[in-house]
Amino acid sequence: MNALVPPATSASDIAVDARGLCKTFRQRQRSEKLSEVFANLWHPRVRLVEALRDVDLQVRRGEIVAYAGPNGAGKSTTVKILSGILAPDAGQVRVLGLNPIADRIRYVGRIGVVFGQRTELWWDQPVAASFEWKRVVWEIPRPRYERMLGQVRELLGLDEFFHSLTRELSLGQRMRADLGLALLREPEILFLDEPTIGVDVLAKRHILEFIIALNRDRQVTVMLTSHDMDELQQLAGRIAFDGDFDQLRRRFADRRRLRLQTRGGEAPQLQGADLLGSEGGWHEYRFDAGQTEIVALLEQARTHAPILDVATHRAPIDEVIADLYQQWRQ
Repeated sequence: MNALVPPATSASDIAVDARGLCKTFRQRQRSEKLSEVFANLWHPRVRLVEALRDVDLQVRRGEIVAYAGPNGAGKSTTVKILSGILAPDAGQVRVLGLNPIADRIRYVGRIGVVFGQRTELWWDQPVAASFEWKRVVWEIPRPRYERMLGQVRELLGLDEFFHSLTRELSLGQRMRADLGLALLREPEILFLDEPTIGVDVLAKRHILEFIIALNRDRQVTVMLTSHDMDELQQLAGRIAFDGDFDQLRRRFADRRRLRLQTRGGEAPQLQGADLLGSEGGWHEYRFDAGQTEIVALLEQARTHAPILDVATHRAPIDEVIADLYQQWRQ
């Protein structure tokens, strides 16, 4: 869980306060054998899937928080609990000082929720019809609705497709429209579950820039989930790290990449660095700058072959997060 921007308010002003959240789902298992069909009816096998285990979570008002994890890590389950869609099996949760389940009627009027893989837009109707329907259902006064509608249409660029059928929209356009719907009631906190999944790079940039601007200009608290590391589906939903990206890098070493272009075709063997690959006279290495100095690596390389060019950069943040997941599983 990593704060993307500095908090806008003091640490004592908490928007989300969750303690010891647990959630387990029951999945019925059925055999492929015909002889076991009736046995499955009377004595079904049940698989328990632990989605969340003792999760403590705090989000301050005015903060943007990224809630990251692989498939099956409990990201969507957490959002559903915080938004009042699901109740936890154990633990306590307060959002904006309210219990999302017990205070549901008061609560839902103060939040916005968007699920990247689902839409609240009417599929065979214009986008405008879905917005008008929400106005009626949510009983938004006409002057307030017109004011907010004008703002979200401008900020999200909805005018170009506002009267188009939902089924004719691109995924990026649909996500922008869903964001607009969620903002009609001027929520104090916005929950976004993978809001950029499947969208192209340009649409993703547009959506993320809008979220940051919304937080900066209106102090809306934002919690969004991000998708990473598909293969780690066995991971139970607990918090592995809470901090910013600089703290994450420091905790899991100063991972660096070194690229060398040498005159010889063979890659130099460097103590303190792992060779990742070679192509076109370039050799790429991975090393920990906290343990091995670049100068020492270059001195080693010079004894092997003349160096024509050098480049170095930090390891991708995805690699650092993958190491975090791997370490946590051990």
